[in-house]
Amino acid sequence: MEENRKWQAKWIWPQASSQENAAGSNEPQIACFRRSFHVSDKNNARLTVSVSADSRYRLWLNGEAVSSGPCKGDMNIHYYEVVDVTDKLLDGRNVWAAQVIHYRGHSGPASVWRSDMGSFLLDGCLENNVGNRLEDISTDGRWQALRLEAGAFAFEKETFTLFIGGGERVDGAKLPIGFENKDFPDGHWPAAVVVSDVLDPMYGQLTRWQLTERTIPPMRETVRAFTRIMQGKCGERSWVEGESPESLAGLVLLAGGRLTVELDTSRMTSGFPRVAFYGGKGARASILYAECYELPPGADGSRRKGIRDQMEGKALYGFEDHYTLAGSGNEPLSSAEVAEVYEPLHRRGFRFIRLTLQAADEPVVLAGVDYRQSGYPLQELAGFDSSDATLRPLWEISLNTLRGCMHETYEDTPYYEQMQYELDSRLQALFTYSVSGDDRLARKTIRDFHSSLLPGGMLQSRYPSVSRQVIPGFALFWLMMVYDHYSHFGDPALVKRYRPGMDAVLGWFEDRRDESGLVGQIPEGYWSFVDWTMEWKDNAGAPQAGRSGPMTVYSLMYADALVKAAELNEWTGRKDTGAEYRVRAETIREAVRLHCWSGERKLFRDGPSVEAYSQHAQLWAVLSGTVEGAEARELMERMLDRNAAAMAKVSSAMSYYLFRTLAKTGLYEKTFELWDTWREQVDLHLTAWVEDPVSERSDCHAWGALPLYEFPAEILGVKPLKPGFAAIEISPVVGPLRWAKGSASTPHGLVEVEWRLEADQFTIRINAPAGIPATIRMPGGEIRHVEDARSLELACTYKRADLDRNGADEQ
Repeated sequence: MEENRKWQAKWIWPQASSQENAAGSNEPQIACFRRSFHVSDKNNARLTVSVSADSRYRLWLNGEAVSSGPCKGDMNIHYYEVVDVTDKLLDGRNVWAAQVIHYRGHSGPASVWRSDMGSFLLDGCLENNVGNRLEDISTDGRWQALRLEAGAFAFEKETFTLFIGGGERVDGAKLPIGFENKDFPDGHWPAAVVVSDVLDPMYGQLTRWQLTERTIPPMRETVRAFTRIMQGKCGERSWVEGESPESLAGLVLLAGGRLTVELDTSRMTSGFPRVAFYGGKGARASILYAECYELPPGADGSRRKGIRDQMEGKALYGFEDHYTLAGSGNEPLSSAEVAEVYEPLHRRGFRFIRLTLQAADEPVVLAGVDYRQSGYPLQELAGFDSSDATLRPLWEISLNTLRGCMHETYEDTPYYEQMQYELDSRLQALFTYSVSGDDRLARKTIRDFHSSLLPGGMLQSRYPSVSRQVIPGFALFWLMMVYDHYSHFGDPALVKRYRPGMDAVLGWFEDRRDESGLVGQIPEGYWSFVDWTMEWKDNAGAPQAGRSGPMTVYSLMYADALVKAAELNEWTGRKDTGAEYRVRAETIREAVRLHCWSGERKLFRDGPSVEAYSQHAQLWAVLSGTVEGAEARELMERMLDRNAAAMAKVSSAMSYYLFRTLAKTGLYEKTFELWDTWREQVDLHLTAWVEDPVSERSDCHAWGALPLYEFPAEILGVKPLKPGFAAIEISPVVGPLRWAKGSASTPHGLVEVEWRLEADQFTIRINAPAGIPATIRMPGGEIRHVEDARSLELACTYKRADLDRNGADEQ
């Protein structure tokens, strides 16, 4: 992704201060920039700029926000945004303004890369309509730059969350409030200092920032109102659940007055809460962010959430941002109603907030409270409905969960970490393909993880991140992510690009096979995580077998990854490599059958020398081809037998693989009762899916958004039969349903399916993109091949013993 372009701009920063280079300082630096330029005739002018910063920026033109970023990168890829502002130009004086925060050390969000130096870059030239240059407005010494003084901004110690940085503590009196506006007085601002060229002019020496144009669209930002007050009090006035937040606008707190109010968005979201004030110098405001109402923690510190919006006996628990008012907002009845506004610099995840406002020695007016929702612009093209009314909310909640965990990377949770992990990302990408057919974020994610490659051949498990971590099994999910992209989009160039990374990861596992032929014990310092299951709670989500030797599941996952890598290599011309990988996979499978199979229990052990069992070992034995056919089906039936001896159960993180195993063994109809886990969450008024049943930590974790894949791919039955959907398979699973309808996304467009079972007559209507051959597998076993599935209707006879299941036969 190296670029070949000339840059006029220089990286700039404010003049150095005595505090900037203080030894051991870990506090962020915040800088503000301005530059004015003249437009003689806006109808004969055009302007497109490229903009970036270290670490994050927000850019305004004439007081209007036009860009934020840069997109999350790493030490080798520093992204910039290209912004066309032609339609925002004014006749006469125009003013750029930018705010940049530079995180230092491990301050702030760990997923935002930073170098040892703050900087800002804007490259562009004002032109007329025929391309003649009028004025170069690129960053250099003609820009003005102001560093926020000491004490203006600091992070609280992060305790409630991980990796997003602690809450902010901001002193409004030390901010240049309103500096983004065109008429802000900036005569006293000093000139910016050039700190670096974009490129080193000689000898190929790399600068800190290796620039690459952003590969994903800008985030969608929408100003939204809170939907209801939960409770609140200000002096003698109280608010009760359900009152409108509009009643807060214009509220006056006299000197010493105090307001506490809790607000609901109605569903989990992420963005930037905004609170506006008039007057009130020295007043203190705080915003607490929470996913739900909770009971006090248990004696062991465990979370106790229950019904998420039920307040009785509960409270909001979370972290806070704090803001001290400058008192600069004009009184609301003055001729210029300009409010003082606080919003955090970094995006927050929340469903509820608690706003506390404590007036100081003068009155303060609360002008308003809202939030700027921010997320990846997911286009939700697919849809689903069925005769089972309990499945409908699962689709909508899954969409909200996926939205909440899509930003400039895929994220595990918008509230706690905002980190991109391979296990999560593989599933999130699949869900995105199904819903929207958009692969831009997935392509970036595949590249992100490839960029995390360590010298020994292992990938980091979360990336980009300034805090390094390795979970070896997660690297295999990255390889599977490449395979999924090949299946859905059929892009040989992408596969070829990442073959070296696949070779490195597979080589790492091959090097660690022991004398038994299994993948040996994972090195100390790495985390052998598999799943957040209750039985492994005391071992941080890993089978206890891994404490003393090999884990069966890692050998099986390695075998499955080898088979997928073999197919990818054969498809892109490396047939010998593919053959080698298939031989490796079979030797692994033989070792597992020899050392990990219990003839007495007729199950695979979690390790060769332990009498411990899990669903994970059984399902990966099927997925890897270690057992096949009737034996695989019988293994799954034993695994699901409620009378069988206890074994570790899969949780949300591994449910996708359980569902794939049941599909592979012809037992997919058993999944319909498994949705009870999701239905129970609906009853708890969750608006996004929980992370796991063990810790009850996150209330928005996208690996739980499984309906987005299962409903279109299995109940409607739409899957790629050839790479890139060059041929389509449609094989619906009826289960207890009487009808289902919806659509699935493909690179060629939507495939629409509607089927109905009336008595013994099964009818299916299909409308697929033109010219794509399809194979339709009817529920009774009949297979039909068509060259074009536009406006197609088929019917067959299909019998089943029991149509009734808890209302699933709703007409």
